[in-house]
Amino acid sequence: MLLLPLAMFAAEPVQSAVERPVVWRQVGPNPSPQAPSALPIPRRKRVTEVPPPVPGAAQPATQSAAPVAAPARATTRYSLCLAAGEKDLTAGIAAARAWLAESQPGGAPNPSRGAAAQCLGQLLVQQGDYTGAEAAFAESAGQVPVTDLAAAAALQAMAGNAALAGGHAEGALTWFDKALSVAPAKAPTAEDNAARGAVQIDRSRALVALDRLPEASGALEEAHRLAPNDPEGWLLSATLARRGKDMERAQRDIEVAASLDPRGSILGPQIGLEAGVIAVLGGRDEAARKSWESVLALGPESAEAKTARGYLDQLGLPATTTPAPQTSPPESPR
Repeated sequence: MLLLPLAMFAAEPVQSAVERPVVWRQVGPNPSPQAPSALPIPRRKRVTEVPPPVPGAAQPATQSAAPVAAPARATTRYSLCLAAGEKDLTAGIAAARAWLAESQPGGAPNPSRGAAAQCLGQLLVQQGDYTGAEAAFAESAGQVPVTDLAAAAALQAMAGNAALAGGHAEGALTWFDKALSVAPAKAPTAEDNAARGAVQIDRSRALVALDRLPEASGALEEAHRLAPNDPEGWLLSATLARRGKDMERAQRDIEVAASLDPRGSILGPQIGLEAGVIAVLGGRDEAARKSWESVLALGPESAEAKTARGYLDQLGLPATTTPAPQTSPPESPR
């Protein structure tokens, strides 16, 4: 039986002139050609675009794709809170708790309390205290004014991912459903749809963890509709199709994922791993070798590379000379 790949995390918050919250998402499948495997349960979320959770002077705002000069990072108490955690996680958590204790729960929404709770949640995720993080994100969501439902939904999704990382799939599903319960705008933007599509992807993980596979497939179909250019959704639907032995669908979806994934992304090695699994199950050992070698080229010391080497060794496909990273979709069986 092939070894299961290790969970991979992205932990590089991007700075911008306006602070934006960090959301963590695990990426990629959990491939094992000889045995069924679940869609991955996220341990951390990669950085994604989400609305600002709490409006006001102390608000953390959404994340820009392009980093800019660092000085703006120290312009809000929220950014200072995150910076303290980066320097010393234990001390940062203590500082976030002290900030949160400056105000009392209940009453009118308090932007400062919401920002403190979100910072605490993000630091607790880094510490591995997912139960505490879930509670902190829930508190932060409760501080969002009713006029900013999108921000509340973003924080509810963060609470759901914390619950899922802690092994509480049922609770996670409740959070994801809450995040999706707000009716979309009459004319949603591409960003609105992408945010809802990301929640559907996370919802599919919870459904798989609960062994509700047809519903998980439906969630991914909705993710494809809302965010057709999100490669992670296609990667996970390829994994789910492979588990269901629909190899034609699995091959099609992994090709879409590979074609959409930007070169150098954290998702690339996971796509390469899954592409190789699909190929070897289809009897295309050479295609599997190329996919797994592309993982080695992308990051020879990464956990995904370790898994790829294990796959190559166990199938008697020793790696050839280090290839260039794969830039085209995985080979089609046709």
